[in-house]
Amino acid sequence: MSILKVKLVRPDAQLPKRETSGSAGHDLRACISEDVILPAGGSLRLPTGIAIEMESADYVAIIAARSSMAAKYGVTMANGIGVIDSDYRGEISVLLYNHSQKDFVIHPGDRVAQLLLLPVDLPDIVEVEELSQTQRGEGGFGSTGRA
Repeated sequence: MSILKVKLVRPDAQLPKRETSGSAGHDLRACISEDVILPAGGSLRLPTGIAIEMESADYVAIIAARSSMAAKYGVTMANGIGVIDSDYRGEISVLLYNHSQKDFVIHPGDRVAQLLLLPVDLPDIVEVEELSQTQRGEGGFGSTGRA
């Protein structure tokens, strides 16, 4: 079992927490002192109040959206996902975007994203003249159809 060291860098910060035993990610909470409005069509950078240290460069921390926020309110990660490199020691922030046409209120301590730790494979990069042939070949997005 790996260890993730977490430093609380703000007074109201909370440790990341898995809500169920089957949860793949640890929920991150908004570390704010009062309600913040995420305007319709707008984005913001939200502090979590934590900094982390992974065991080694063999891991990366991924910040991912909470599907319930996207499904119910249209609020997702502004940058798709966040990548926290193993050597970053600053406070983790969450970049949120409101796709809806209604303002969204974030309350202190709200769960706003999830933190996942994943192994990293850092292959040697080798330039080649040719790649192996496949059935798909150079077919792009949607080239395999819908069904």
